[in-house]
Amino acid sequence: MTADTSDVILQRMMALHPKIIDLTLDRVWALLSALDNPQNRMPPVIHLAGTNGKGSTQAMIRAGLEGAGKSVHAYTSPHLARFHERIRLAGELITEDALTQVLDNCYTANNGANITYFEITTVAALLAFSRTKADYTLLEVGLGGRLDATNVMDPALSIITPVDLDHQQFLGDTLGAIAGEKAGIIKRGVPVIVGPQHDEALDVIEAKANSLGAPMLVHGQHWHVTTERGRLIFQDDNGLLDLPMPALPGAHQVQNAGAALMALRHLGFGEDACAAAMENVSWPARMQRLKTGPLVEAAGSAELWLDGGHNPAAGRAMADLIKTLPNRSTHLICGMLNTKDIDGYLAPLATVAQSLTAVDIPDEVNTLPAQTTADAAQRVGFKSKIAPNVQTAIENITASEPDARILICGSLYLAGAILRSNG
Repeated sequence: MTADTSDVILQRMMALHPKIIDLTLDRVWALLSALDNPQNRMPPVIHLAGTNGKGSTQAMIRAGLEGAGKSVHAYTSPHLARFHERIRLAGELITEDALTQVLDNCYTANNGANITYFEITTVAALLAFSRTKADYTLLEVGLGGRLDATNVMDPALSIITPVDLDHQQFLGDTLGAIAGEKAGIIKRGVPVIVGPQHDEALDVIEAKANSLGAPMLVHGQHWHVTTERGRLIFQDDNGLLDLPMPALPGAHQVQNAGAALMALRHLGFGEDACAAAMENVSWPARMQRLKTGPLVEAAGSAELWLDGGHNPAAGRAMADLIKTLPNRSTHLICGMLNTKDIDGYLAPLATVAQSLTAVDIPDEVNTLPAQTTADAAQRVGFKSKIAPNVQTAIENITASEPDARILICGSLYLAGAILRSNG
């Protein structure tokens, strides 16, 4: 199998379990044991869970650590354009040869046993991390936390970003239940940074941390973050920082920045690393302005933006951000998965955008049909229509609004398709 490419092995891995998601750690532990437990040979781990913001928070921490001269492994999901994006070894995306090798090793060690795609590819990431020297490992939870495939080591630090309603079919239909799953990453005696939370979620997280003797660093209690005159102001027990605003746009990124800064301060890094976290961070498909490529050419003088948010909290955050942008006619092109709360996501956006064009997510079996998306948009107050693809939607919008602001949104899977086709 070593002659196979990573794409071939990844395709084989898709067939190792009948379900995409099947939350348990038994299969992961068995494969890790067969590989001589690589999770025990990794650089110190910072483990991140949460409904929203964990990817952005991770990206800021990485920018800060690298700005301080440290080498950093990072694991995130899902990928946008290529699977290699999920695994960053000592600052660089994993190479094709290295990815093929660890996938091959995991596939062979698994010996045909049932295991989900996310589980076996997560183990492959841990194996890659164990084989490459670095100062830190940043590990982002895929789904939930308690039974997520990443939850197999004792980290140096845990972080829980804001918890909201999402993936209810797997995590529970209340904030408390979902928070309980996220709090499953908390380990005995390991400090946990907690971002802004609803009271119901915070109560659950605090109870879990207290039961395990895990020191808590909670937003609004142990650290505070705000903005003043175009600067980010952060304060904790070590004092006050006056920093540049994060390079990622949106008021919600201020909260994510606060958690990242608290992590850097807790790890002993100073103002230079914290400034690097704000200035050097990059995270695609989070209110990303597209500036080159065929879709930008099709848009002409219109602005073209891309965002992968997909739950009610993301919809609120994006609506708040649009309100801060220069006044311009705003039109959405939206495609979503059939597992999402589409009305909850779209309702806040209906107050800031003039229309919505619905599309199917290309090559995605779980796409919500465009007509269903359009119908939901109408329910919450949008003027809506459908289009066969994103380029046609752009052309239709710009035909009547040549200077519009166009936001492609609704799913990371749609964002990934856009980044691949617009590359």
